[in-house]
Amino acid sequence: MSSEQKSYRAGEAKGQAQEKTGQAMDTMKDKASEAADAAKGHNREAKEQTGGYMEAAKDKACGAAQATKEKASEMAESGKETAQAGKEKTGGIMQKTGEQVKGMAQGAADAVKHTFGMADVDEDETRVKRDY
Repeated sequence: MSSEQKSYRAGEAKGQAQEKTGQAMDTMKDKASEAADAAKGHNREAKEQTGGYMEAAKDKACGAAQATKEKASEMAESGKETAQAGKEKTGGIMQKTGEQVKGMAQGAADAVKHTFGMADVDEDETRVKRDY
């Protein structure tokens, strides 16, 4: 074989090798793209599934928060009613106590007036009529 033929065949072999390499690269790119698409699909499915779980957890948390809010509202209303009842009861006791103190003060004033001879006749009669 002549040198020219060897050079021609070497060039031909090189061209074929480049063509096969190009084809192999294209095949690898296609497979890599398919794998990436499949991974994206799995990733999307996983996100959707996780999103479903998260939505369920969120709904459950919202339900629990609403129940807690309602219970707190009920307890606050109960406390308000109890406080109002205590206020009414205390108000009655305070009024009665105030009247008793007023009566005792009037009695003490009448006693002092009587002791010093400053009491009117009507006040003496009133004092006798009072029952402490």
